[in-house]
Amino acid sequence: MTPHVLTRSLDRSASIFILVVAGLGVLIPLSNLLLPAGSALQVPTYLVALFGKYACYAILALSIDLIWGYCGILSLGHGAFFALGGYAMGMYLMRQIGSRGVYGNPILPDFMVFLNYPKLPWYWHGFDMFWFAALMVIVVPGLLAFCFGWLAFRSRVTGVYLSIITQAMTYALLLAFFRNDFGFGGNNGLTDFKDILGFNVQADGTRAALFALSCLALILAFLICRAVVTSKLGKVLVAIRDAESRTRFLGYRVESYKLFVFTLSACMAGVAGALYVPQVGIINPSEFAPGNSIEAVIWVAVGGRGTLVGAALGAVVVNYAKTYFTSGPLAPYWLFMLGALFILVTLLLPKGIVGTFNAWRESQKETQVANAESAALEDGVGEPKPAE
Repeated sequence: MTPHVLTRSLDRSASIFILVVAGLGVLIPLSNLLLPAGSALQVPTYLVALFGKYACYAILALSIDLIWGYCGILSLGHGAFFALGGYAMGMYLMRQIGSRGVYGNPILPDFMVFLNYPKLPWYWHGFDMFWFAALMVIVVPGLLAFCFGWLAFRSRVTGVYLSIITQAMTYALLLAFFRNDFGFGGNNGLTDFKDILGFNVQADGTRAALFALSCLALILAFLICRAVVTSKLGKVLVAIRDAESRTRFLGYRVESYKLFVFTLSACMAGVAGALYVPQVGIINPSEFAPGNSIEAVIWVAVGGRGTLVGAALGAVVVNYAKTYFTSGPLAPYWLFMLGALFILVTLLLPKGIVGTFNAWRESQKETQVANAESAALEDGVGEPKPAE
């Protein structure tokens, strides 16, 4: 990915998005760390962690928009890749606890001691090293997506059938991770984290750094998505979305394109999950719940499918509304409100917030051009008539 490709892929809205995210990634940590607690401009630590969680959700929304908005693959199981990335990071954080756990075992996590594990399972080895855990954050979701996609796309499973299969995959992982003998903490999951790279996870400086890192990851994910969708590859993806059979007839290996973008999307979701876990302090099987994946699709629909900026904006807006409404008397009705929001957006704003705004702006430009041309004709400045 050369600088020329990145520069060419940025338009005005993309540049504004990057500047806003970069500005927030710098200003919010500085406000939290440098300003006194009583200052009106000081951002409390709990809000820093909350905004960091929103940034992780925005990365997940970008990964879904990349495959759904530009390739037509509606995945209702992307929460599985998000959770797998989170579990990979959670395993590293659990190994960092060492003898500071409740049972004081330097090797086994507390839940393994409680369940009488004789030794550390083989698939936990290596997670005491950060570089290995970071590698697994990308490899595990990417490998699962590659195997799943190879089987599904090779069999030409599309549309609602593919969506149902992705949802079934997520539910199967949910049931597996709920089992105590699976080696991932069962229903309680992984929690009680202490350190990350030697820094206290609960410290203000660590939370500020994690937020800044989440913003940086969001910018990188956005740049990768923009580079993909504005390239020749992106044009083929849009062709697959709009007319898959015709694209295949023209000689393109549709399955290969789908497999590549689906695997890339899963890796992005895994990174989002890895950044999410140290900021919220826990990862458990509930992250595999199919409802989470469906909710992520709603973020993209609300913000604007096929816009990237809209997907990230939808994730922030919907989750802010969720935070606001689930902390008061309307908490039991949040799911009904979310469903109503999805229906209203589908009926009234089928292109989402950003998509509708872009369509309105284009119509305004066309109207201005038409008015200018008509005014020029009225003033006699139009194109000269050919001589008779």
